[in-house]
Amino acid sequence: MTVAAKSQTMVVIDPGAGLSFLASAKDVFFKLISSQLGVTLELVDDRLFVTGPGTQVTKAKRVVERLLAAEESGESLEERDVMNFIQSLKIADQVDPAQAATTPILITYRGKRIAPKTSGQMLLVEAMRKHDVVFCSGPAGTGKSFLAVAHAVSLLREKQVTRLVLVRPAVEAGERLGFLPGDLEEKVNPYLRPLYDALHEFLGQREVEDLAERGAIEIAPLAFMRGRTLNDACVILDEAQNTSIDQMKMFLTRLGRRGKMVITGDVTQTDLPSNQASGLNHAMKILADVPGIASVVLQQQDVVRHSLVQKIVETYERHAPAPNNKQGV
Repeated sequence: MTVAAKSQTMVVIDPGAGLSFLASAKDVFFKLISSQLGVTLELVDDRLFVTGPGTQVTKAKRVVERLLAAEESGESLEERDVMNFIQSLKIADQVDPAQAATTPILITYRGKRIAPKTSGQMLLVEAMRKHDVVFCSGPAGTGKSFLAVAHAVSLLREKQVTRLVLVRPAVEAGERLGFLPGDLEEKVNPYLRPLYDALHEFLGQREVEDLAERGAIEIAPLAFMRGRTLNDACVILDEAQNTSIDQMKMFLTRLGRRGKMVITGDVTQTDLPSNQASGLNHAMKILADVPGIASVVLQQQDVVRHSLVQKIVETYERHAPAPNNKQGV
């Protein structure tokens, strides 16, 4: 049942068998849904009342239904899962799937059209077009880094920015790159190889080398961002799940005039010490409502590599160990 009055909508949900689950989880999930979507949720007897603006109530209803479906199937959802689902809903209504699928992000030097292939990728592309800072989390093979580089190259070609800055945390080296042989590029090259591969596919090796010589393409480890201001630049931070909260704050505050940032990673996979929270997970939570910032979460169905990759991801998730607290805020 839905009742509308004074631009407010009320929907009544009968949770049925999920009542006990909602009652036990409401302090966490209800507050999250309420704060993110601007609705009021009240569990009375055997019914859930959701009140607020019509479109927001519809989204809140979808979140509640997602929670009930998870409970019925025995799936365990964490707070970050609910937040991720909410964030996807918040930008989903901005996407025209037909237009997104047929409008390429860019055309490579070989004439290949680069365009989103899944609904999740469409959300990511639309978010990057409309926001200055975009967070994207998703499992391996979902194309998050590939699309981020494609977007950055398109901005450079259209002269919306004058340079690209590619950044990755060198967790394995403990950010102590001075102990590694070679110049800066040789030290960080192994960590940035995936981004280089995408650049070469879009632009070709010769143009990449020319742009790098002119300073239009820059590579740097995260530790070398401190103290800088990046004007007229599209900055990509890859593998961002391996940043600490302080590192993420430092990176985000490097954003300069006419700047763009895309931060990608997988909040479920981190190489940080077990007692250290992920800066990506933390940032996606606390910055969700800041104007100009969007968060997109890609799922298993967005995997676009070899068909076996999606099956591998699904199998690992089914056999994942119990979650710990290192992903928390």
